[in-house]
Amino acid sequence: MRVLSPSEQLALSGVLLEETTIFEAAILLCLYTGLRVGEVCGLRWQDFSPGLDVISVRQTLRRVKNTDADGGSKTKIIEDSPKSRSSVREIPIPGFLTQILRGFVGEKDKYFLSTPDSKPTEPRTMQNHFKRFVKMAGIPDANFHSLRHTFSTRCIEAGVDVKSLSEMLGHASVNITLDRYVHSSFAQKRAGMNKLEQHFGM
Repeated sequence: MRVLSPSEQLALSGVLLEETTIFEAAILLCLYTGLRVGEVCGLRWQDFSPGLDVISVRQTLRRVKNTDADGGSKTKIIEDSPKSRSSVREIPIPGFLTQILRGFVGEKDKYFLSTPDSKPTEPRTMQNHFKRFVKMAGIPDANFHSLRHTFSTRCIEAGVDVKSLSEMLGHASVNITLDRYVHSSFAQKRAGMNKLEQHFGM
């Protein structure tokens, strides 16, 4: 599981903030809220609170096999409910992102990442944008889901309680959060050993 280091996260954020279009804003949103790529592509403006400080995750986009193909496209994009009941959730948005989002607000029923013909942007398209920004930031290859892992890890490092983090990620239990998404760094291990040493007065 790829987690961006703090320096890599700063480098990527720098690229995204340099000239912020809706795509850069979307990737920043995932990096600082833990949204999945299908969830950010499925967002509509009505899913944001009036103050743009809370997101309500109600749907996701995903590509599935097209059983009605008849020589046409083998796959199609569908809008679906999130993967589990716990995935339907509300996530607070950091203040700096709220300021950025104000420059893009659209009609309530329009997709956050709406195409010129009012269709949603495909997850694959967002993944391609992400790859381009990663390259611009000079970061070794990482996939879109790295943003979710990175968000989780930074939250733990910042002292966010695991229960709150688990709910923001849409997990059914804190065990899933701890087992899959929280990655301790060597610095954290060193700090833990120092605390242990101080506890015993060594």
